[in-house]
Amino acid sequence: MKVEKLFDGVFTVDGKLATLNLVKGVRVYNEDLVDDEERQYRLWTPYRSKLAAAIMKGLKNLQIKKGSHVLYLGAATGTTASHVSDIVSEKGSVYCIEISERSMRDLLEICEKRHNMLPILQDARNIDFYKDEVGVTDAIYQDVAARDQDVILLRNADLLKKEGYAYVAIKSQSIDVSKSPMLVFDSFLKAVSSKFEVVQKIDIEPYDKMHLFVVLKKR
Repeated sequence: MKVEKLFDGVFTVDGKLATLNLVKGVRVYNEDLVDDEERQYRLWTPYRSKLAAAIMKGLKNLQIKKGSHVLYLGAATGTTASHVSDIVSEKGSVYCIEISERSMRDLLEICEKRHNMLPILQDARNIDFYKDEVGVTDAIYQDVAARDQDVILLRNADLLKKEGYAYVAIKSQSIDVSKSPMLVFDSFLKAVSSKFEVVQKIDIEPYDKMHLFVVLKKR
């Protein structure tokens, strides 16, 4: 078995993307588990995770690492958030903001086994309800289906340290189906430019269509 390290906590196992399993023997979304001596890897499917897709398509800088405190906006049922949980390890934390009660039920089951994942049922626009609990974070990961994705990021930027990184999957169809995706992406980036500079833009097709994955650095 050939294991190569891509980033802190992110590997390829025989060419397939993976993270070290924080909870050995436990799957989150029926993913494959691969054992290597005392380590166990969870294969990370890019068709199920935009962060995995971005890594596969050439992500250059991942400032989510062991010990990081991450604000995750739009955690859904926890697929990608669980891999972020693996990466930050027991020394880090993942604050999982999710508005859907249905998704939260599934997320809670994952968080019960992963103590570094902290579920918060709340609208990501309403940071007053969780800012004290979250405090200042090292990174933001945002994957929300909303028209005002730019507003959501700007509001939560107050919870990101200076020169911290934001990883955002911009969903053009959630913002404006009448405009071309490129126009929507450009509008988003212009709207957040007062607080963020663009570090990298990644087209994540064929894993997801009409999305742009962006890496931003807080000014």
